[in-house]
Amino acid sequence: MSIADNKKAFHDYFIEERYEAGIALDGWEAKAIRAGRVQLKEAYVILKGGEVFLVGCHVSPLPTASTHVQPDPTRGRKLLLHAEEIRRLIGKVERAGYTLVPLDLHYKAGRIKLEVGLAKGKKLHDKRERARGGSEFIRDSGRG
Repeated sequence: MSIADNKKAFHDYFIEERYEAGIALDGWEAKAIRAGRVQLKEAYVILKGGEVFLVGCHVSPLPTASTHVQPDPTRGRKLLLHAEEIRRLIGKVERAGYTLVPLDLHYKAGRIKLEVGLAKGKKLHDKRERARGGSEFIRDSGRG
C-alpha cells in the first residue's frame, strides 16, 4: 500500500533500476508518515561516506507531537540497504552519470519502506516528446 508517490521523478528521469530501502526514522516521524503527512516532491537521495541518505523529504509533525522533542521536518534520513547494493549504487552514480531519486514510500510487512530509482535525467526534448505523444494518441484514437 503506497503512502506517497513522487510523480515528478517519472516526468524528469528515465528509471532504469529500482531498489527497496528501509528508513531510519524517529518515533514522531513514523507516526506522522502513517497519518499521511509526508511529501516526496522535492526529495532526493545522496551518497555520503559509503552511506545513503534521503534529503529534502518533508514530514509534517503531528500536532500531538511530544513537547520535549523539537521536530525537524526536512532533516536527512539514513536509508538502509545491503552493503553490496550500496557498492553497486556508488559505482553507477560516480561513473555512469546516474542519479538516485525517491519513487515511492510504502508499507511492507508493517514497516515503512522507500523505493529508490537509479535514474538518468531526461532532456527537454524527451519531456516534450512524451507529452506530445500522449496527446496525439488521444487525438488520433477519437477519429474513426
